[in-house]
Amino acid sequence: MSEKDMNLKKDAKDEQLDSFRVDNDGQKLTTNQGLKVSEDEFSLKAGERGPTLMEDFHFREKMTHFDHERIPERVVHARGFGAHGYFEVYEPLTELTKAGFLQDPNVKTPVFVRFSTVAGSRGSADTVRDVRGFSTKFYTEEGIVDIVGNNMPVFFIQDAIKFPDFIHAVKPEPHNEIPQAASAHDTFWDFIANNPETAHMMMWHLSDRALPRSFRMMEGFGVHTFRLVNAEGKAHFVKFHWKPVLGVHSLVWDETQKIAGKDPDFHRRDLWDAIETGNYPEFEFGLQVIKEEDEFNFDFDILDPTKLWPEELVPVRKVGKMTLNRNTDNFFSETEQVAFHPGHVVPGIDFSNDPLLQGRLFSYTDTQLTRLGGPNFAEIPINRPIAPVHNNQRDGMHRMTINRGPVSYHRNGMAGNSPSTSTPSEGGYEHYTERVDGRKVQARSESFKDFYSQAKLFWNSMSDVEKKHITSAFQFELGKVQRKEVRQSVVNLLMNIDTTLAASVALKIGVQLPEAGEETKNPTPSDSPALSMMNTIFSAKTRKIAIIAGEGFDQATTEVIKALKKAGAMPEVVSDRLGPISGQGGQSIEALHTFLTSDSLLFDAIYIAGGKEGVNLIASEPDAKDFVREAYKHFKPIGAVNEGAAFLQQSLAIEDLRVPGIVTARSTEELSGFDNKFVEAVAAHRFWDRKM
Repeated sequence: MSEKDMNLKKDAKDEQLDSFRVDNDGQKLTTNQGLKVSEDEFSLKAGERGPTLMEDFHFREKMTHFDHERIPERVVHARGFGAHGYFEVYEPLTELTKAGFLQDPNVKTPVFVRFSTVAGSRGSADTVRDVRGFSTKFYTEEGIVDIVGNNMPVFFIQDAIKFPDFIHAVKPEPHNEIPQAASAHDTFWDFIANNPETAHMMMWHLSDRALPRSFRMMEGFGVHTFRLVNAEGKAHFVKFHWKPVLGVHSLVWDETQKIAGKDPDFHRRDLWDAIETGNYPEFEFGLQVIKEEDEFNFDFDILDPTKLWPEELVPVRKVGKMTLNRNTDNFFSETEQVAFHPGHVVPGIDFSNDPLLQGRLFSYTDTQLTRLGGPNFAEIPINRPIAPVHNNQRDGMHRMTINRGPVSYHRNGMAGNSPSTSTPSEGGYEHYTERVDGRKVQARSESFKDFYSQAKLFWNSMSDVEKKHITSAFQFELGKVQRKEVRQSVVNLLMNIDTTLAASVALKIGVQLPEAGEETKNPTPSDSPALSMMNTIFSAKTRKIAIIAGEGFDQATTEVIKALKKAGAMPEVVSDRLGPISGQGGQSIEALHTFLTSDSLLFDAIYIAGGKEGVNLIASEPDAKDFVREAYKHFKPIGAVNEGAAFLQQSLAIEDLRVPGIVTARSTEELSGFDNKFVEAVAAHRFWDRKM
């Protein structure tokens, strides 16, 4: 074919495509039917704080289209990892709810949990800056209960009709499909700047909460306000919490970026290995409860999903524990096919009029129809309830149930009206009879229009180290934004939260600092210590320690390994080669890693063994010094004895090793207390006051 013919073919194809190309600049917003839309911010409700109405055809069209945009992976939360376990309640919660699985401490309720990132595709890395999904499926005797949450207690938007817009903004930009699994780009920050309701969640997203050390060390939140209803019909508003027994801990930003290259499966590998070695992750189940009569006693709206309930005002009551003790047999069959839905509840659990929750109650079933091939996704083994299923639903793609008999309708006489309904006393679900009174409107309640007070609360609650990390995160993210006007708009928004933060960010990203922000109210309380990760649980349990040792290591090393294991830590030997390594006293340890196959990024602390011969072998490794320097740079504990201490000093090129988080011993007297001191350093996790 001649070049002229090829050009003709290209032009013909281009001409064909022209009829499908759309330019929205300057155009009016319409539905897919061409109807001009007058409101695209708020769904139709029965009153400003009332439930969302199914009559809202624009919301349903917009959400349905969004739910079906990706096949076959999830639109959001595509990259995830799951595990099986069980839940035990500590004491009967009869005064709050009639839900059966929250009554008997002797009953172990099976659960399946899926952790995930939000923005990236299935092939993205685990350690990106992102919100993490934390969804739990309870297989109760009354049916399935799903708590479909995140590792942050609030969300970016207040109304579900804006969820497609938010996800479109944070996903890779459509013209070039860049960047993958990252929020540091123009469309995301343009959305933030133009939707101030995002201010609070933005602070969480730029904090270390978006960089968890592991799934085992992050909190889970139900996000929305639900209701618990007891047998007498008395209701309470509730928020659900998962509190990790190991505390809430994070990586540092430089670490996450490098881990994404060294081990993109870092979080899923960590969870798998913890369960395989018997270090079962544990999370305590907590409830924040507000009486119905106290609904309006706060300076925020308790139904607003961009607001949390400060624990100082509404304490978290720990009512049970979940233990994850079994890995999946098949990732696709279980983790990939599991289907969660916030509308999967049992008697005793009901909903509030949170407009984001109301939309999710529609969206989750809708999206499974595409992702899992039709209406029978509940018949996939991982999704099947342990409670018996009897109804008149029939046929459809992938139907597994073989229903016998000619009757498939209600009411009927031929089958004695089977299957029949159940009364509430027989366990039949009845919706809470909340009074709803209001005009049909598309509007936001006035009580939802405080966008900045809890963003201030979060900032005020951070330690100096955490504030520094948040500031650096803003500088990085906005430094990647190409359009100066977007960068300027975000700094303008930050002025409403904290002027020092705004000034520090503006200086680094080349924009002007406004003279003043909006007049915004201050939070109550002014700060919340529960929000700072500096106030969490600290322990050496399950921390991975790199034992750097070569052939001929000293006898002190075996004692250090014993002390670490006794404290629940997980020491693993890194050497110049794999296999058995012999020590001076005849002892032997197995090297699982080399400096080629591993990195200090993948460990929580390092220990450098003594022994002249062994240290000389380690020192000959080109990457050994970098291994040590990286751990020091990331504020990790470092232990070293005898010749190992000399190698540490040489690697760091510092004269004095009396540095926070560095524990050394070069004499018999120092060795006698070394083990305990090093374990204490490991338990502290990071040493932020280390001078770099």
